[in-house]
Amino acid sequence: MDVRSQAAPDGADQGYRALVVDDEKPLADVVASYLEREHFEVTVCLSGVDALSVARQVDPDVVVLDLGLPGIDGLEVCRQLRTFSDAYVVMLTARDTEVDTIVGLSVGADDYVTKPFSPRELVARIRAMLRRPRSVSAPAAPLGEPHTESPPRVFGPLSIDVSSRQVLLDDTPISLTRTEFDILAALSSRPGVVWTRRQLIDAVWGEPWVGNDHLVDVHVGHVRRKLGDNPAEPKFVLTVRGVGYRMGTGQ
Repeated sequence: MDVRSQAAPDGADQGYRALVVDDEKPLADVVASYLEREHFEVTVCLSGVDALSVARQVDPDVVVLDLGLPGIDGLEVCRQLRTFSDAYVVMLTARDTEVDTIVGLSVGADDYVTKPFSPRELVARIRAMLRRPRSVSAPAAPLGEPHTESPPRVFGPLSIDVSSRQVLLDDTPISLTRTEFDILAALSSRPGVVWTRRQLIDAVWGEPWVGNDHLVDVHVGHVRRKLGDNPAEPKFVLTVRGVGYRMGTGQ
């Protein structure tokens, strides 16, 4: 196992934990060095097996994951990672086709970057991801006043508790990734209002994010599947053709 870990300099803001997984060690080291300059605590793994083991130990905030790993590839690593981690996942790939994007995101990745790429841009996108605005969350109470949690948002059998980030369907907890929850929280914050894909990207990924708006469709598909929402006749997340999505009543 070839694993390296380096923390931020003494006295610096320790920031976030990042796991970089790529069998091309020079590339992994370059990505790690850029993240370390931004005071990330970085661990580098060169294989999928090592990555899954290390992820359980270090509990990363973000994982930069190469799709084309030998042995256990990036897709399988991401699938297994999603069973125990809610880290943001940025997939790296040498291919740039819509099919690759859909497959990569279908296993729970949050973003997708094609090689060759600018490490500086990659770090900027990671920073934007970690700075996601939480405008759909319960507002903080003014100083001197007790905090009052907002009540759950109810749509028929679906209950969305933004304060605890918990979703219940017929009183059964539904496991969503951070991205999936944030999309559902954004839509449910303004029931009946149509959100364009760009508005959802700004609310969930942040305004600095650049990429294909199709990313939204893939994650909406995940949300629907987990909620048992029939895409042909959805009750919770409705498609407004040519515009975007809006929250349904659940009936």
